[in-house]
Amino acid sequence: MFLRLKARSSYWLARRLFHWQWFVRQPRGWSWLEGQFARMANLGDVDAQSFYGHILTFRGVGLGAREEGVRLLRLAALAGDGKAAYQVGVISLAGTPSKAPDRAEAARFWSIAAKAGHPLAQIKLQELASRRSE
Repeated sequence: MFLRLKARSSYWLARRLFHWQWFVRQPRGWSWLEGQFARMANLGDVDAQSFYGHILTFRGVGLGAREEGVRLLRLAALAGDGKAAYQVGVISLAGTPSKAPDRAEAARFWSIAAKAGHPLAQIKLQELASRRSE
């Protein structure tokens, strides 16, 4: 109980410090922030999975970081996070180095995002459906 509370408060502080560029640019500062984001994501916090997944997917260094980011986004999307579901749909349609593009998976995740209220998901689903009919 105490460790979970400590993790949650450290994550809250890390999210606030993330907006301070001078702190993020410090190697020790960034390392600490990443540790807090990773810890909360591994504890199953959907918000942390989505947030850290986006960071790793778009700013991570190396293929391993990107793959971990996509994994975290997928977990958050399956838990109902609309933004993560939308991004997984985009990534699924584009494909990754380890996975070929998959239109059905993209449609599945965009449906999840649309149910969660993401504004662009319904548009992407309509575009995907119109491409099929052509």
